[in-house]
Parts: sequence; structure tokens; C-alpha cells
Amino acid sequence: MTDRHVHVVVEGKVQGVWFRAWTEKAANRHGLAGWVRNRSDGTVEAVFSGPPDSVDIMLTDCRDGPPLAQVTGLHVTDCDAPGTKGFQIRPDG
Repeated sequence: MTDRHVHVVVEGKVQGVWFRAWTEKAANRHGLAGWVRNRSDGTVEAVFSGPPDSVDIMLTDCRDGPPLAQVTGLHVTDCDAPGTKGFQIRPDG
């Protein structure tokens, strides 16, 4: 089975609510590679790479986010593989 690679932008109250740390923990739990970071426009950006079923579950998780988050939008596009192993929090961009 071929891995799926997606670029995600999460909108809403998603900064200052532990979204990046929650995303890192969830992605590791699902065995995904990629990264997450805050963006200057108040959104959170991420890349998820792994088995399609695991990516789909992660996307479903991101629609809710951590307890303090209020997700209002999730924009998903296919992308190239992240080129890294594991999952990491990147500096704000």
C-alpha cells in the first residue's frame, strides 16, 4: 500500500491551546511522519505522511483538536512526502 501525504491548514482558535503538542502526540500514536507549526496568520499548518487509513484518522482528530481548541476549518491538499522520519514541531512560520 502506498503512503498518503497531505498538507493541512487548521483554522479557528488553534494557537495558545496546545494544538501543536497535541498534534505531535496524536501523529506519533498513529505512526505518522511529518511536522506541525503555528503560522503568523493564526492558523496551524501540518504535513502528515503514512498509511492512508492512519492519515484519515488523524484528519478526523484534527477536526476536533485538543480540548481548548475551536476548529472552524480544515483545508487539506495532497503534497509530496515530508522527507523526514518521525514527527516534529517546527518553529513558527
